[in-house]
Amino acid sequence: MKSFLFPKINPPSFTWVRPEPGRASKVHEWIQPISNEYDPKNCKAADFVIVGVPLSRSSISASGASEFPDFFRRAWKGFSTYNLDEDIDLSDRTALDVGDVPMHVTDIKTCHDNIIVASAALHRHFQTSTICAIGGDHSITAMMVKGQQQARPNEKIGILQFDTHFDLRDMADNGPSNGTPMRNLIESGVVEGKNMYNIGLHGFFNTKDLKKYADQNGVNYITLRNARKKGIEVTVLHCLEELASKVDTIYLTVDMDVLDIANAPGVPASTPGGMTTAELLEGVLAAGRHPKVKAMDIVCLDPLKDSHVQPTVKLGTHVILTFLTGVMLR
Repeated sequence: MKSFLFPKINPPSFTWVRPEPGRASKVHEWIQPISNEYDPKNCKAADFVIVGVPLSRSSISASGASEFPDFFRRAWKGFSTYNLDEDIDLSDRTALDVGDVPMHVTDIKTCHDNIIVASAALHRHFQTSTICAIGGDHSITAMMVKGQQQARPNEKIGILQFDTHFDLRDMADNGPSNGTPMRNLIESGVVEGKNMYNIGLHGFFNTKDLKKYADQNGVNYITLRNARKKGIEVTVLHCLEELASKVDTIYLTVDMDVLDIANAPGVPASTPGGMTTAELLEGVLAAGRHPKVKAMDIVCLDPLKDSHVQPTVKLGTHVILTFLTGVMLR
């Protein structure tokens, strides 16, 4: 399919029938899809930009995370734009759905190259917007950040990561999979290890050699046990304060496998002892409130493994909306 308004981005895979003109009260009435008839000159001031990145062929675990962008859009109808907890109405800001990055059937490198091109185009065009990428597996993060760096080469980027894993695997072992994005960014010189902060590591789900690599490269990591002792919000705010003193912009990546397996049936690599839903939402809200957090992604959510009531899809949607709430609270 030929890209339309932006390089390497196709129209949204699913769009709702638009309601009559008036104030939106549901998310599917609020987020506006871009079409070929939409003049890109008129949308540079959008507050929030949503882009689907439906790639899961690079996942170490068998995954249908490529389906989440479509399921995410379908879930909008179940959510109000009003956040009662914070007394914030998202519809006071503008949000655009620019569509999905096209994926090659078999060639992962082509998929990754498309993501870089698309990310760079979005960051060049929407210079004041908060860009949210809907994955997809975690390999997309390295590509979204590389695109951001291409668009803004003079800005130093830092990473705030919610994850059960380091994601520092050697690309020589199995290529640029979803276990490698942080190492990919370090070894490509896009992000320094000292400017990465990972919250949520726990249990028996990382090897000692990955910890050694993290230590050798100055990666900052806080185990979930220690984060709980200090408080999730306090931990996140401390990491953001340190990061903000070293970088120009912060990229938030939320790997849904940071959640306890009891809370995330639709995550292939979720584990016992992970975050509760309340802890993740608390952390994401705190991250959204920081003015240097300019972009984010959510990854590794497989709707095909979810139960029939779609609790993980609903939680993933809640995570995105909570992050946007945080942005509005700045």
